Amino acid sequence: MEIEVLFFGVLSEFTGVRRKRYPGVASYSDLMHRIDDDYPGIENFTFKVAVNRILVDGEPLLKDGDELALMPPFAGG
Repeated sequence: MEIEVLFFGVLSEFTGVRRKRYPGVASYSDLMHRIDDDYPGIENFTFKVAVNRILVDGEPLLKDGDELALMPPFAGG
């Protein structure tokens, strides 16, 4: 399956990209390992995960075409 990953805030700055497509993804765990391989050190950041704009906990079940967002903590006013 192909998953589009969106990087927000400091994660976008760290990776140098705002979005990246990952083809051939087998699972959430596989995707996270591939992101770690592409951007060593990203595992040191704290972030929430949203799938198709819905916050999720744990390891979500992904399907082809899903959008996964990595969102670090942020404050607003």
